[in-house]
Amino acid sequence: MAMAAGGPNGGGGGKMVSLRLQYYCVFAAVGVAVIVLSLTFLSPSAMGAVRQNLGTVVANSGAGEREARQAVAAVVAKPEPEPEAEKVEEKKEPPVVLFNFGDSNSDTGGVAAAGGINIMPPEGRTYFGHPTGRLSDGRVIIDFICASLNTHELNPYLKGVGSDYSNGVNFAMAGSTVSHGVSPYSLNVQVDQFVYFKRRSLELFERGLKGPVNKEGFENALYMMDIGHNDVAGVMHTPSDQWDKKLRTIVGEIGDAIRILYDNGARKFWIHGTGALGCLPAMVAREEGEHDAHGCLVNYNRAAQAFNKKLSDLCDEVRLHRKDATVVYTDMFAIKYGFVANHTKYGIEWPLMVCCGNGGPPYNFNPGKYGCGDLCGPEAKVLSWDGVHFTDFGSGLAAKHAMSGEYSKPRVKLASLINGGSKKPSSVS
Repeated sequence: MAMAAGGPNGGGGGKMVSLRLQYYCVFAAVGVAVIVLSLTFLSPSAMGAVRQNLGTVVANSGAGEREARQAVAAVVAKPEPEPEAEKVEEKKEPPVVLFNFGDSNSDTGGVAAAGGINIMPPEGRTYFGHPTGRLSDGRVIIDFICASLNTHELNPYLKGVGSDYSNGVNFAMAGSTVSHGVSPYSLNVQVDQFVYFKRRSLELFERGLKGPVNKEGFENALYMMDIGHNDVAGVMHTPSDQWDKKLRTIVGEIGDAIRILYDNGARKFWIHGTGALGCLPAMVAREEGEHDAHGCLVNYNRAAQAFNKKLSDLCDEVRLHRKDATVVYTDMFAIKYGFVANHTKYGIEWPLMVCCGNGGPPYNFNPGKYGCGDLCGPEAKVLSWDGVHFTDFGSGLAAKHAMSGEYSKPRVKLASLINGGSKKPSSVS
């Protein structure tokens, strides 16, 4: 979710860059020939030649006949080494392949690549050591998921330079919405990008070339969604009697996206609900309204929960009618609200404070002032990076809980859906 001070969709920006991404990902095939230059024993045909030569020597020589016969007997009696058993190649499991659709909560550099945005330090300072296009001081949730599955970070669709799409694609873009036409890279556009990517990839294989993902990869892939935060925030600025209708429309469009992906072969879905929007420091410090016992805005959290209820019901419906599909809904609201309500459990002193902000505790967020005038330490246990997006620390906590299956319906661990994925629990603490 990317929001500027003036509204919820600021992260997407008004600047729309038209890019045509061409996928001619042809990898050079390297053939390695291993030639055995020496033999440790003679073959039966070579042994016959030895015997024949020795017999000729015996026939032509009267002296030393006994020695020659003994030599022949020694060669004949020498047991031939048993041939080595053929090595049985272990069957390789399919590679981990992920396709992610979302907004800035899972954007790994897409909007920076699309808009030519030069994001400056201190973004990226904790893990990567330099800015990567993520709106964080380090990793986002999808990065921790990839690490837990022993695969590299998911590359953005529009980041052509240096990208490796062999483990899938990240279509998420900061500022994106589910609603059509509200942002340049709304969910329907991201799904269209996937359909194009799949078609071009398979065309390469059909032509005998090496594409990024093959047919088996698409069939076994996990299709993830983490989007809707900007939509819910936008709904909050409309009359309350319209909220239910608008939320139903938003969730209906997510249903359309799932249907299109299903029609294009997707069978494993991992869907995130929205987080506790009323606990975002940018909201708490800027918006008016009733606060709960933990300092969060009641109306924003109520809207987020209403959206999540509809999204969870949608997942139930898809699961009911698509018997061959696995659809997992994960309650990110419960996860993220729990960090605030039980902050001392995680060693967090100020749960509503921003790391990169201004003004100091309890929020360190000044709506009229930008930049990191007051910057927390790299090892600080602070959830929010800029008032809207999580820090590396916060994303790590959220990823660990999300992957555990404890907040999912049905209760399954994310790794269990992945062929070739690690079944080990995340090392994030």
